Amino acid sequence: MKSFVLRLLVFTAGAVTLGVELSAARLLEPWFGNSQIVWAALIGLILSYLAVGAWLGGKLADRFPSLGALLTLAAVAGLGIALTPAISPTILRLAAVGLNDYLPGLLAGALLGVLLLFSLPVILLGAVSPWAVRLAVTDLQQTGRVAGRLYAIGTCGSIIGTFLPVLWLIPAYGTRWSFYLLALWLLTVTLVAALLQGQSRRLYGLAFLALCATLVLALIDPGSVRAHWDRQDDNPILYEDESLYNYILVRAWGSERHLQLNEGVGLHSVYHPDSLLSQGIWDYFLLAPLFRPQGRLDPHERVLVIGLAAGTAPNLYTEIYGPVEIVGVELDPQIIEVGRRYFDMTQPNLTAVAADGRRWLLDQPEDEVFDIILVDAYRPPYIPFHLTSVEFFQLAREHMTHHGVLMVNVGRSATNFALVDALAATLAEVFPSVLIVDEPGPPDDLGNSLVLASNQPIPPESYTANVTAMPVSLPHEFRQFALEVAGCVSPSSCDRDLSRVRTADPPAGTPVFTDDRAPVEQLVHKIIWSFLSN
Repeated sequence: MKSFVLRLLVFTAGAVTLGVELSAARLLEPWFGNSQIVWAALIGLILSYLAVGAWLGGKLADRFPSLGALLTLAAVAGLGIALTPAISPTILRLAAVGLNDYLPGLLAGALLGVLLLFSLPVILLGAVSPWAVRLAVTDLQQTGRVAGRLYAIGTCGSIIGTFLPVLWLIPAYGTRWSFYLLALWLLTVTLVAALLQGQSRRLYGLAFLALCATLVLALIDPGSVRAHWDRQDDNPILYEDESLYNYILVRAWGSERHLQLNEGVGLHSVYHPDSLLSQGIWDYFLLAPLFRPQGRLDPHERVLVIGLAAGTAPNLYTEIYGPVEIVGVELDPQIIEVGRRYFDMTQPNLTAVAADGRRWLLDQPEDEVFDIILVDAYRPPYIPFHLTSVEFFQLAREHMTHHGVLMVNVGRSATNFALVDALAATLAEVFPSVLIVDEPGPPDDLGNSLVLASNQPIPPESYTANVTAMPVSLPHEFRQFALEVAGCVSPSSCDRDLSRVRTADPPAGTPVFTDDRAPVEQLVHKIIWSFLSN
């Protein structure tokens, strides 16, 4: 019976450890995004904690070679797992404030808190296997066999723990309850093991109290992976949920509605019922037809939006150019439903598709072509690397008409255009003409540029000519906006030096992104670091 208990405990510890790691990634994603650096930091920390736990477990096992001591450790580990989602909002809120307000000291302190957040339970879980080996060995001649068997059982548990949160716990119960259910699993095994082995009443009490505490924490938890610290009466939260891919928040600002995802650093969609334009970066996507030789978008032509979000761009295109056919591709189907419910994304000319943009485009037949392709698939502050490479842009060009135009939204600071230059250099490998449209913004904040590629050579002057010749049938507010971008006070008075449109001229040594090497995150980190250090 003791052998069975040890195997069950090792298996459970292995499963819970990997379950905690996968759930931790989900817990951190709404605040720090989903990037290689986040995963590398998380995996590195977990491995470090497991190493410390293995060392500590071996040392404690020699000093306290009893099953009761091991079960006590498991009970404390279970309680530590249960505390993680309960105490994390406060720590992560400070990190978000530091990130949003560009306070490096606060951000560093909060990150230190994140480092400590998972340390206790994972270190204790790492101590289970060497402690169990110490207790299971009764014949020194069998030490290797016993250790190998237990570590194999623990690894099998880890395999289960890898898939359990991803395929069942998080989709079915959410991130918070994933932690609580993992804690309940470990604590239940601990309590059963104590009963089967006739351990002391003190151990029964500890395991039972930890089990009850976990249930209480689960029931009183506010119900979100993010705290409601930023909720304001004048700007109420209309919708909040955690989908398979994102933490989703819809907030009202007067008559406006904003969509925020995950870390909330940027807006992914806006809805202005009282204004024709969005007053944001999406208005610049409307300029794409003016970079074509004919300078217009005809009713029979087609638009593809990769990164649909809640449909701001299709809404604007329909308002300005009429009911042209639009296909919008969005990875998260729940965001599409949010767009329909809160952002009036009900245009009959829009076909919303829940898919990865590149994967969807790759599956289309050769005759599925578009006149305008807009790429706005951000997970701030990153662009998914597979949407920045030569191979992706070659695929996009294969599905563009002869006079097609592609526009990509790219982040930057007021002084660091490294990512903009890299996207321009990459597009220049595929398209004959690449231009950049810079959105003006406050000098003390991060900003955006639109990198534009055309199937036909088009200089900035052609845009100015098309803008000054816009038909009066287009809304006045849009015509005025397009003239301002061209540096024009009126159709007859333009100053080239005031134009926000320029020919792409990446400096020597600018990297060209490929599927094999696209250091998007490295460039973004340098942009953020240079911005914070100024």
